[in-house]
Amino acid sequence: MGMTDPIADMLTRIRNASKVRHVDVTLPGSTIKTELARVLTEEGYITGYEEIEATPAKQLKLVLKYSTPAQNVISGIRRISKPGLRVYVGKHDVPRVLGGLGIAVISTSQGVMTDRKARAAGIGGEVLCYVW
Repeated sequence: MGMTDPIADMLTRIRNASKVRHVDVTLPGSTIKTELARVLTEEGYITGYEEIEATPAKQLKLVLKYSTPAQNVISGIRRISKPGLRVYVGKHDVPRVLGGLGIAVISTSQGVMTDRKARAAGIGGEVLCYVW
């Protein structure tokens, strides 16, 4: 049986691994998770990611980032659009997270991107999560 919300599972694994200071976290891979990892890497919230070809399915390995040994770079991560209640925004309603200190990850027709890039491109989409 598959899981109901794979993105929420990914965010929870990142949250839990960073709380106990793990260096990396491995999770089941998918295209949307890889794109989300790409955005988190570009924005500096994680050090990097790697797709591991394994059987029966590919895995995604994320390398977490810490500013000091006692301080997480990701202080908060929250799922917004859920399977039971999808959250879509137009180009004029793209949210700002903590006044621009965090990011909103948005799935658009032009790919997964941050709120700043979506605002600059003048497009809206589905709000996947907030990271700060």
